[in-house]
Amino acid sequence: MSKGLLIVTGGSRGIGAATAVRAATDGWDVAVNYANDEAAAERVVSKVRSTGQKSIRLRGDINEEADILRLFDKAERELGPVRGLVTSAGTTGLGTRVENMTVDAMREVMGLNVIGLMICCREAVRRMSIKNGGEGGRIVNVASAASRLGGPNEFVHYAASKGAVDSFTLGLGREVANEGILVNAVSPGMIDTEIHAAAGLPDRASQAIPNIPIRRVGQPEEVAEAIVWLLGDGASYCAGAIIDVTGGR
Repeated sequence: MSKGLLIVTGGSRGIGAATAVRAATDGWDVAVNYANDEAAAERVVSKVRSTGQKSIRLRGDINEEADILRLFDKAERELGPVRGLVTSAGTTGLGTRVENMTVDAMREVMGLNVIGLMICCREAVRRMSIKNGGEGGRIVNVASAASRLGGPNEFVHYAASKGAVDSFTLGLGREVANEGILVNAVSPGMIDTEIHAAAGLPDRASQAIPNIPIRRVGQPEEVAEAIVWLLGDGASYCAGAIIDVTGGR
């Protein structure tokens, strides 16, 4: 029996892709959002379907409100009422010192990581809140340990955006906890995904190992385990929680 529709933004790669597949094994039907790589999204959809759950791929830029609205509407038309949301879409931007950052770079990171995430959560709340006639649900935001590490000399703008995600999760979690919606976050540390190469620093993860107490980088599947736990019954008393998955960093 399905637990209902789970929308995963940024679901074609990295943590989002791992979460989509892991959530399917836990009984969720999954709408896999992607920005550009349709083939990668289709591979995730195929893996979800192989578990026996329903899945579709949905292209959309999470930096654009109109795309987000279409994403939610189409997902619900095809897979039923949304009961879960994982906000995995995000960007670090290119690594650089603050003094060299352009306004466009700042806006891109804050727009996708903060405003886009907030719009997604807004749409989920509108549909899931028992106050609005919904049946409740779960929201898990993908935060980052960068929010407390600061990202000096590389990703201060990214770290600031994830600090906003922390604050938003705390506030929204308390705002809707009595409306049948549990909002929490997972805060990954250094995870082995393609996001580092996209930022122009392909060796960044391996170079960080000496600073990680567990002495290795994490895998997307390890983060997905924490996310799916927050989506499940075991996290029924968690609201506004932020779980570190950082190897002790």
